Amino acid sequence: SLEIKVPDRYPFEPPKMRFLTPIYHPNIDNTGRICHDALKLPPRGAWKPSLNISTVLTSIQLLMAEPNLDDPLMADISSELKYSKPVYLEKARRWTEKHAVQNNKGGVVETVASVEAQVQPSTLKREARDKTEEHPKRTCL
Repeated sequence: SLEIKVPDRYPFEPPKMRFLTPIYHPNIDNTGRICHDALKLPPRGAWKPSLNISTVLTSIQLLMAEPNLDDPLMADISSELKYSKPVYLEKARRWTEKHAVQNNKGGVVETVASVEAQVQPSTLKREARDKTEEHPKRTCL
């Protein structure tokens, strides 16, 4: 499950997002915080009012599939993935079986009332990837 809190000043401030389901991932800590520059204001982050929740969710989905090992929240998990990928994959599988399969309640806990924009998924993925490539700075250490 993913918790999304939309601040009163949205879109001038990024949404607050965290995983409620424990995730074994180098860019997600034990409290569910997500290390992603799109969730932070400049100068440390890349949030801007032209981004939207849909784009950020797609960016997080890409981060889940392709961890950023250069800017981890969990350095030990990052090292494990870099140097012992089979061990990392086995631990991630066990965490998923233990936490996600048993505790999955079917999605988002708190969400916005409406979807912001109808954008093609391929466009969202490309935009999210481009934004990540534009901002390679470290934000989570």
